[in-house]
Amino acid sequence: MRAVDAVMRGEVDNAYVLHRPPGHHAERDKGMGFCLFNNVAIAARYAQRAYGLKRIAIVDWDVHHGNGTESIFYDDPEILFVSLHQENNYPPERGHLHDTGKGAGEGYTMNIPLPAGTSDAGYLEALRTIVAPVIRQFGPELILVSAGQDASLFDPLGRMMVTAEGFYHMAKEMHALADECCQGRLIACHEGGYSAAYVPFCTLRVIEALSGIRSVVEDPFAPTFQHLPTQVITRDQRLHLQLAKEQHAKHWTVLQT
Repeated sequence: MRAVDAVMRGEVDNAYVLHRPPGHHAERDKGMGFCLFNNVAIAARYAQRAYGLKRIAIVDWDVHHGNGTESIFYDDPEILFVSLHQENNYPPERGHLHDTGKGAGEGYTMNIPLPAGTSDAGYLEALRTIVAPVIRQFGPELILVSAGQDASLFDPLGRMMVTAEGFYHMAKEMHALADECCQGRLIACHEGGYSAAYVPFCTLRVIEALSGIRSVVEDPFAPTFQHLPTQVITRDQRLHLQLAKEQHAKHWTVLQT
């Protein structure tokens, strides 16, 4: 809530909230998946009530589906919830492509399940061709990011291949969208990330992107994955993205072209 106040009052341009435990799995009435309270959901509700916001976008790039956030806002047309996650991971039977909201909130939940092995190129393609156009059409007054760095190629609880530099470019995309849509109002909340050795470098790159300051810290693991296809979008990944675009085009005209 302090980050929401700081951003909404213009005290800072954006914020990265480095909190523990994570929150996006927590439902209204119970904690789960290492999460006790849903930090991003609390921030969104607070922004609605304290500042009268009518359009808030939440983008969740944690490798696991943000089931708690989805459930809380499933019928709320004032919250656009987007989850990019590894398909068939955690929680079981959540985050399906056809789960798009209900009642007044129909279409305001966007699940984009991605196949294991998706890397920098696949995530950036999803952000640029599906997520960004919809966010522009939605026109948020604030963007929240559930920033789980467990989609990294070293994470033991995921099977994705995002590098620290990939997270930098993902955060740059979100920063640019916030500048374009809502006067730069963006708050990233730390979610998952279970490679104690690699998460710090991924999170640093996200903070660098939001602050506009590149540090002198290099990724010491980069030489170990130079041979991997982190900048390649496979046929399977393209199929998943095409299916996601077709599904969400039913609710967003910007994807119908």
